Amino acid sequence: MSAATGTQTQGETPTGTRPFAGFEWLLAGRYLRTRRREGFVSVIAGFSFLGILLGVATLIIVMSVMNGFRKELLEKIVGVNGHIFATPIDRPLDDYDVVSMRLKGIPGIKFAIPLVEGQALASSQTGNGGVLIRGIREADIKAMPSVGGNVRRGTLDGFDTAAGVAVGKRLADSLGLQVGDSINIISPRGAATPFGTAPRIKAYPIQAIFEIGMTEFDASFVFMPLTEAQAYFNREGDVNVIEIFVDDPDRTQAVRDAIEADAPRPLVLSDWRQRNRSFFNALEVERNVMFVILTLIVLVAALNIVSGLIMLVKDKTEDIAIMRTMGATRGTVLRVFLITGAAIGVFGTMAGLALGVVFAKNIKAIMAALNWVTGANLWDPTVRFLSDIPSVIDWREVASVVLMALVLSLLATLYPAWKAARLDPVQALRMG
Repeated sequence: MSAATGTQTQGETPTGTRPFAGFEWLLAGRYLRTRRREGFVSVIAGFSFLGILLGVATLIIVMSVMNGFRKELLEKIVGVNGHIFATPIDRPLDDYDVVSMRLKGIPGIKFAIPLVEGQALASSQTGNGGVLIRGIREADIKAMPSVGGNVRRGTLDGFDTAAGVAVGKRLADSLGLQVGDSINIISPRGAATPFGTAPRIKAYPIQAIFEIGMTEFDASFVFMPLTEAQAYFNREGDVNVIEIFVDDPDRTQAVRDAIEADAPRPLVLSDWRQRNRSFFNALEVERNVMFVILTLIVLVAALNIVSGLIMLVKDKTEDIAIMRTMGATRGTVLRVFLITGAAIGVFGTMAGLALGVVFAKNIKAIMAALNWVTGANLWDPTVRFLSDIPSVIDWREVASVVLMALVLSLLATLYPAWKAARLDPVQALRMG
């Protein structure tokens, strides 16, 4: 048989065309083109293409947003609260200077921050709300990038001696306060009197306003000089906790082991995984469920490829029979329909890949455009914790999504192509 024409000469053994020759690609391309008689088949192929495109793009976008959520929440939660928490066992942490300096010398630790923490009520002339007071030294608050690097108004210079406080932007906005205004801090645990414990009320000037980017923190955190917080909460020169920041948050266990081996005094240690385990586990479960649900879009599109090819095989029964009588082998017919179905999957996957990556990289600009068009805030930070919608593309996940779509598309073509190759030319011509 001639490899170009598929005709068989006398005395030759029929061998068919060489695998994936130009003749097979030509036939597959013709089957994919829209013609009046096969218009419905082409419509199904078009919907299959769109289904795979949207499925792949949606998977990439959703996975990128979920990755962005995890990264942003981890950076903000851990960036403010530390990675490892050391609390005293036998006596108060009145030697926190010595302990924190000793901890800083352990490999893998960036800095150790002694803190006084307490809950209170913050009020102004326009409102009030519960807050978390954190007593901290000036050098330590400046070393925290989530706070020291996000001061929007005011300054942290002279924080130890100015007797002022730093508050979150959302707290300042809700209370109608600016830098220089006074905020009233009310604690139920004040001075002891013959009639019981009297509430403690004190006004502090606002020295700085920061914006971490996480709604809960920006609406509830108040940072106060450490010595002032000790006096306010009746701490006799001690602190509640020493928060430890490490170089690699995923290697906290190794650092914990080093602290336990080299701690200058007995300490109770906990880490960010223990404190936020349920939250991050819920986020991971949601991410996995979304992946499974959105994979169904690609699966449905792949099933559309099956139905479209089956209808195409039925419509091309006579053509297949004629090709077989001219010497085309079953392998030739199989490859023609494999190419036809796989082309839908490949082009749909590549188009979805391009759309998904472009969307994920420009999601903030797209969200801003949608807000402008609709005239509504589609991303409410008070509901969704973060100020902006995050997106982080994990190229390994993108590769797995593309591979999954290609495999499903290829598997979807196998049965119709096998049916076409098994077609008996004599029976087909007789029925035609």
